[in-house]
Parts: sequence; structure tokens; C-alpha cells
Amino acid sequence: MSFESELSQGNFYIPECVKCSIIIWPPSEFCNKCFGEIVLRKKISEGKIIEFSRKDEEYFCIVEFENQIRVMAKMTNIPKVGQMVKIRKSGISKGNYFYEVT
Repeated sequence: MSFESELSQGNFYIPECVKCSIIIWPPSEFCNKCFGEIVLRKKISEGKIIEFSRKDEEYFCIVEFENQIRVMAKMTNIPKVGQMVKIRKSGISKGNYFYEVT
């Protein structure tokens, strides 16, 4: 079970080191602190909007998860900084990660 194989199926998990228990972001096969093995700890669903911008009718937000992981996500509603959002959809398209929140 790898981060990319789970994400390609629409699952967004937290990669964590088995040995030192730190969150590994960006995802990797080994811990960048102790070189320990990585496991996918739990599915992430809720995060907080840090900032956003708009292009036409779409909004693009920086969403923070676990006070540490930040991703860019698409949103169709009008976002607010500090707003809690949930992942509606995630995956890999044309080799790129994508996330949509509501």
C-alpha cells in the first residue's frame, strides 16, 4: 500500500514513520529523519483553508491538514480563510495529484 496507489483510488492518507512517528510530507518511501519505514496512518478528511484565489468561477485554496500538511485544492463555493473543509474528491490525473474540497 503506497501513498500514490491509495490516492489514485481517491483515498488521502497520512504517511507516517513507523520508527519515529513523524508525519512525512511530501510523501516518501522512507523517513527523511531516521530512514525508517513509512505506513499510511489514517485517512484524512477535514482541513482548514489557509488562503485562496479565484479564476473565473473556480476557487483554489491552500488547505492545511494535521497542522502540517498543505495542499492546493479546488473549491466551487466561496471560501473563507480559517474555514474547515472536507475532501470531496482526490486522485491523480495526468501524473498530477488533485484535491477538491467542500
